[in-house]
Formats: sequence, structure tokens, C-alpha cells
Amino acid sequence: MIKYILQRLVLLVVTFFIIMTICFVMVRMLPNQIPPAQGDFGEAIRAMREAWGYNKPVLTQYGIFLKNVFTKWDWGFCTTIGTYLQPVTAYIANKLPITVILNVYTMIISVPLGIAFGVYAALRKNKWQDQFISVVIMLFISVPSFVYAFLVQYFLGFKAGWFPIVLKSGTDWFSLSMFHSMVLPIMALSFGTVAGFMRFTRAELTETLTGEYMLLARTKGLTKAQATMRHAFRNSLVPILPMIIGEFMGILVGSLIIESIFAIPGIGSVYVKSVRLRDYSVFITISMFYLIISLAAGVLIDISYGLIDPRIRMGGGKNNELS
Repeated sequence: MIKYILQRLVLLVVTFFIIMTICFVMVRMLPNQIPPAQGDFGEAIRAMREAWGYNKPVLTQYGIFLKNVFTKWDWGFCTTIGTYLQPVTAYIANKLPITVILNVYTMIISVPLGIAFGVYAALRKNKWQDQFISVVIMLFISVPSFVYAFLVQYFLGFKAGWFPIVLKSGTDWFSLSMFHSMVLPIMALSFGTVAGFMRFTRAELTETLTGEYMLLARTKGLTKAQATMRHAFRNSLVPILPMIIGEFMGILVGSLIIESIFAIPGIGSVYVKSVRLRDYSVFITISMFYLIISLAAGVLIDISYGLIDPRIRMGGGKNNELS
């Protein structure tokens, strides 16, 4: 496992640098859109651009960028987003909490619902309840989250008036009124996640319920419910728990569009705006944030299999196998 983890970490670093290089070169090939500024403020902007090598070849700019990042942890400055010459890291740090809170709320609601409905469908296999849940799963997975965003915004927000159609302004992220204004984006992000856990839980639990050890458990005197919860459900959680990490990343990426629809001032909406306004530093910094989180999630998922089930061992030796 140690050798396997080290290999994955090295691969993570190499992948990170390759993708970062591609993103940097491609975005710097776009024409710059910084509006002109006059006076001392304009001189400060031009001096900062000169320090970052904006008038030099792309590879030279990339070298300056890497030097500033790894020696000063300086990812650049805002140009068309936020306040001019504001450090990108400070600007993104102010936008990050609402994005994280939105995703955490979505996971807290989606995971239990998805697992519960998946267990129910497995216990009702081939009955009308199972067939109905299967249709719901296909519907929720097939439709993008932004479609549900428009639907819940129109019917529950505009028509019914039950929830605000945009996020409440303010920074009291954990207040009841703020959560009330976040219900619609949480719902839009939850449909696909709930369906994913429903489908996966149903498939895993259906398979484990037919195992020979379940027959042995019943012959020992356990009821169907006891055998299901003590043996079948616990074994089904081995592949389901690591899935939570992957689903969290899926929600994090999906919130890019959802934040723009519901006017949520998080890094998702800022990322979309940075592409449109060609704010180099903001785009690169948020892209690398999403990239490192995605790569780290992949490593954690693989490691978590061995931690959850000691029978699972991953590595490069010929004697290693997935039990």
C-alpha cells in the first residue's frame, strides 16, 4: 500500500503540472481585456503587469508564474474581477465559504436519502416500488442539474413563492434564513446525487442479499431485517462510502452553473465570469483549485478501499490482489 500511495502521489504531481501548463499557455494566448487606467493607479497596474512578464513570451511568463507561486505563494492579482491589484488568493478566500457550505449541505441531504431509497428498492426488488424508483433514477441522472435549477426556480420560487429565487445577501451562512434561501440550489444539485446513490446502493445490496453468507445468517436464527443490516448492508457500504468523495467532487463542479443561476457569490460563479472577462490569474487559480481537489479525491478513494475493508490491498507486486 505504501508503494502504491507513493506512486499515486508522484502521478498526481506530474498530472497537476501537465494540466497547469496547458491551462496557463491556452489562457495566455487569448487577447488581454484589461481596461486602461489613468494616473498613479494606471502606473501601478502597468508596473504589476511588467513584473509578471505580460509583455514577454508565454514560456517566460510561465517561468515567472511558477517562481512567484512556489517562492511567495503569489498567484497573481485581480484585473477585471474584484478590486484591481487585489491578490487572487485573498479574493477567492472570501468567495470559498459559501461554495463549500452549499456543497456540504447538498451532501448531508443527498447521501442519506440516496442510500435509504436504494435500500428500499433492493428490498422490494422486481416489485412496483423498485420499478418506480428505477424510473426516477434514470430521469434524475439523465437530466442536467441546471435544468432542475430552472424548474425549481420557476415552480417553487416564482409560482409558489415558497423559496427565494436567488440567494439572500449577507455573510450569516449558518442562519435559518440563509439556509431557506439555499433550498432551491441544494435541491437542484441533489437530484443527480440522490439518484446516483440510489442506483449504486440498490445494485450492491441486491447482489449481497443473494450471497451464501446471508443464508447462513438466516439459519443461525437472525431475522431478515437483522441479517440485512448486520451483514448485507455493511458489506454493501464498502464500495459506497468511497463514492461519497467522488460525488462531492461532482457537486463541486456542478455548482459552477448553479451558482450563476441563483446569484450565489461563490467561486463557481467567479470562475465562469473569469472565463468571460479573461481574468488570467483568477481563472488559473480556481482551475488549479478544482484540479488539485479532483486529483486528491481520486487518491483518497483508492486508499479508502483498503482502510474500510482490510481484505483489500492495492499495490504493484504480483502477489497483491483485490480480495
